[in-house]
Amino acid sequence: MTKIKKDEILEKHCYSELVYFRINKKLKKAFSKGEIETFISVVLEETPIENYLKKGKNFYISNVQHNIRITVNSSTFRVITVDKITN
Repeated sequence: MTKIKKDEILEKHCYSELVYFRINKKLKKAFSKGEIETFISVVLEETPIENYLKKGKNFYISNVQHNIRITVNSSTFRVITVDKITN
C-alpha cells in the first residue's frame, strides 16, 4: 500500500484553467477562481488522511462534511475535478 503524503498534496496541488469551470458545473456553483482555490484548500486540510485514497494515477479525497470527492493527479498534483458524493 502506498503511503499518501497529505502535506505534499496540500503544498503542491494546482489548477488548470478548465478545471474552474468544471468544478462550478459539477457543484452547481458560481465560485470565483479564488473562492474555488480557498474551498479546495480548506477541504484538503480538513479531510482526515483515512479519506485520502490513491488509485491508479490519481488521489481521491472524500469529505463527508462537504459531501464532495476531489480528484488530484498523483504525479502533477493538478486538481482534475470535484464530484458530489452520492449515497
